[in-house]
Amino acid sequence: MRRRNFIALLGGATAWPLAARAQQRERMRRIGVLMNDTADDPEAQVLIAAFMQALQQSGWTVGRNLHIDIRWSAGDAELTGKYAAELVALPPDVVLAPTTATVRAVLQVSRAVPIVFANATDPVGGGLVASLARPGGNVTGFSQRELGESSKWLELLKEFAPRLLQVAVLRDSTTTGGIGQYAGIQAAAPSLRVELTPIDVHDPGQVERAIAGFAPKPNGGMVVTSSARTILHRKLIIALAAQYRLPTIYPLRQFSTAGGLISYGPDVLDQFRRAAAYIDRILRGEKPADLPVQEPTKFELVVNLKTAKALSLEVPATLLARADEVIE
Repeated sequence: MRRRNFIALLGGATAWPLAARAQQRERMRRIGVLMNDTADDPEAQVLIAAFMQALQQSGWTVGRNLHIDIRWSAGDAELTGKYAAELVALPPDVVLAPTTATVRAVLQVSRAVPIVFANATDPVGGGLVASLARPGGNVTGFSQRELGESSKWLELLKEFAPRLLQVAVLRDSTTTGGIGQYAGIQAAAPSLRVELTPIDVHDPGQVERAIAGFAPKPNGGMVVTSSARTILHRKLIIALAAQYRLPTIYPLRQFSTAGGLISYGPDVLDQFRRAAAYIDRILRGEKPADLPVQEPTKFELVVNLKTAKALSLEVPATLLARADEVIE
């Protein structure tokens, strides 16, 4: 009996150091996150929560084998550059930089740290990667859409408001994404018989003045393209669309949930979850250069009936039937 107890004890004594050593070998990994939003933005917090949940499902737990540092630049270029340098200095094993602007800021500091984006508009044209199939450097991730699909915004808006003749297009002309999206809308304008007025989104005052100047045009509406600046100023843009009673289509669901009339764009929550999967693969040894940039797999058409009613607009039944979400 005593011999059996001794063997069991010996076995336990042998197993304990092995388990302890295995636990010690699980070193802490570090992820830097550079967000272009404000820390109190509820939509941005939802995105971060989805990202962290996806990491946890892949076996990463904050405090056990993972540390996450988050910086919020609120769309300020100077702060974005400052926080990029702070994150790289920590140093991280990988950085989540969701947009083109945040990726560029990190690249200015380091061409070595792996970077994953979640919602870049034009990663090739913007110089983030060599190609979608073969990124080639230290950056990879998930793009927002094919630039040619921006014509879809104008088509949907015209379906919603058939009498539309004048359309203001809010875009960031300083980015290749902003230029490409506007080109796609321009290509669709003649067949839809609408005249376009481009409005550059630089600062709130400039946006307010430009929309006020456009609003008196008859049968007018707006297309808001996707950029860090339009997302940052979305509350102002939505308020101005309501004030001047302009039918407006937006690039992401978060605009419609904030009161925008209609939105069509990728499921950004899904993009952040997929970005977490890429970060998991990088933490386990894969290189960004070997992970192809992927395009959206899910798109959302969202209609806000409350806003439509306020604008005295009747939502076409065909549009309601295709909507992924209807806000009442």
